[in-house]
Amino acid sequence: MTAVLMIHGFPLDHLLWRHQVSALSRWQCLAPDLRGAGASPGPDSPDEYSMAHYAGDLIRLLDDSRIDQVVVCGLSMGGYIAFELLRQVPKRIRALILCNTKAVADTPEGKRGRDALAGRAQKEGARVVAGELVPKLLARATAERQPDVVREVTEMIERQSVAGIVGELRALRDRPDSTPVLARIRVPVLVVAGDDDQLIPAAVMQEMAGTVPGARFVVIPGAGHLPPLEQPAALNRILADFLGQLR
Repeated sequence: MTAVLMIHGFPLDHLLWRHQVSALSRWQCLAPDLRGAGASPGPDSPDEYSMAHYAGDLIRLLDDSRIDQVVVCGLSMGGYIAFELLRQVPKRIRALILCNTKAVADTPEGKRGRDALAGRAQKEGARVVAGELVPKLLARATAERQPDVVREVTEMIERQSVAGIVGELRALRDRPDSTPVLARIRVPVLVVAGDDDQLIPAAVMQEMAGTVPGARFVVIPGAGHLPPLEQPAALNRILADFLGQLR
């Protein structure tokens, strides 16, 4: 059975993938909480959070699960971790699904924004992070027509630990540029974008996909930065089709 490792984004947890884990029962889906997220304990020091740390944790999970090769599916920060896995254990990656993510590192302005949000989180808690991010994470159509999704995402962010949020922001701020990795990828790649992603526009993802040999690019209508929750049925069909074609 093909194993699929689903890596959530910031500042979320494994429940981002709940619809996919349920729908893709033909495959062995692993959707862990990253260190400091959801129910997973994490260090208090932000120095103990990085894409390399996250990747190391996931490699140990694969080892413990006796999984030699895996399809890696990462959303946003999960995509950054997927690139790190490609750097560390390329032979263990059977295929790659990149959702709402990009290869470039943070700009200096982006780094300052990460630090500012970390400072606010430390002073005011996870609620202030939810208040700032939820309007950016979701498509305008989602905000208008799917109050249950707005509520679910808000509550998911609000229950995250401050230490985990600050650690994630440090990892995001200091992540390496993965652009050089793209042209060297030699496994099947699916790139998925939302047509109303305010954080990583579909055009940016299409440009990235164009630099990956043989990559398939798909845009999901009515989705912002979180298609797994905003348009789960559409994403499930896309993932099942891609996984079903792997040999």
